[in-house]
Amino acid sequence: MRRSDLAGAAHLEVVSGVVQLRPEDAMFEAMLRGRRAQQTARGLKEDTISARERLMRRFGEFTNDYPWAWSSGQVDEWSLHLTAEQQLAPSTIRSYQCSLRLFSEYLTDARYGWVTECEREFGSGAHPVSIVHEWNTIAHLNDYEGNPEARPFTRQELQQFLDYADEQVDRAVRAKRKGALAAYRDATLFKVMYGWGLRRTETSKLDLVDWGRNPAAPEFGRYGMLNVRYGKAKRGQPPRRRNVASVMGWAVEAVRDYVENVRPRFGCEDHPALWVTERGGRIKPAEINARFVTYRDALGLSAALVPHSIRHSYVSHLTEDGVDRRFIQVNVGHEADSSTAVYTHVSSDFMNTALRKALAPALGEHQPAGRNR
Repeated sequence: MRRSDLAGAAHLEVVSGVVQLRPEDAMFEAMLRGRRAQQTARGLKEDTISARERLMRRFGEFTNDYPWAWSSGQVDEWSLHLTAEQQLAPSTIRSYQCSLRLFSEYLTDARYGWVTECEREFGSGAHPVSIVHEWNTIAHLNDYEGNPEARPFTRQELQQFLDYADEQVDRAVRAKRKGALAAYRDATLFKVMYGWGLRRTETSKLDLVDWGRNPAAPEFGRYGMLNVRYGKAKRGQPPRRRNVASVMGWAVEAVRDYVENVRPRFGCEDHPALWVTERGGRIKPAEINARFVTYRDALGLSAALVPHSIRHSYVSHLTEDGVDRRFIQVNVGHEADSSTAVYTHVSSDFMNTALRKALAPALGEHQPAGRNR
């Protein structure tokens, strides 16, 4: 490929034959346009491209310099600012550093001609250099860097939460007030989040047509398989799809009852969404979060429990029940087993049982038949 064919090449973005009032600003804008063209040609999403562009502008404002004057020392200062003053999470800072590194690599790549263009415009030595290195960025040392207080529900807490959600339906019916349909919808929604190990956004974007039959589980009828079409995407990529096999019969019964007997009463027959509102729209992730917090706080449960804790519970409880780890990994959409391991928080009873099983051969012990400890 000739250099002239490269999307984002300097000579395609810099306006020639025009005297700029602020040549430095004009060059920076040309660089950003070029980077945008390069990423667009590679199929990256607009949201990703725009977020990266905003970040480069923020770094420029922080340094009060232009890209051809940026240095590694400024990356150190910026990272310290993000850590000490803005108190961002290590994973967020690493993401920012990665975006800055990619922009720096683009500018210093000879195929795009930015080094030559800067020296031509601003003189010898005025050109972008590599500024992000292993020694001035945060290393990815752990599989999980989220809030250490995050945890799944215990089985007792989850039962308490789901029972409370069901009680809200009964209260609305007894009081003969509005909200009974919405309460029933929300109670079922939380059961589906747990029964299929879903994220909040995945749940909100489910459609009726996403349910299907599973030949391996005919007893579940049309609810034997759930096609999740808006799974968590890799950076710059479209949402990932996955099929989740139904494993909890009670959850299947709950969603079947909702779809057949409750959802039609919303009067939204033509709406594709599984979870519809009383005004005929689709329920949003923020609404799921708000209802979750209301129920959690009303029960006095720990603030460490968040909607994502329901997904954690799915993984942990299936693990405790002896379900194959690979099956769980595929159902929740993890590429690596290490990701699934992060979600696994087995109870002390399970660990004690596993310990006795491990020690039994060495100590000559025999497990009592027919007893699940």
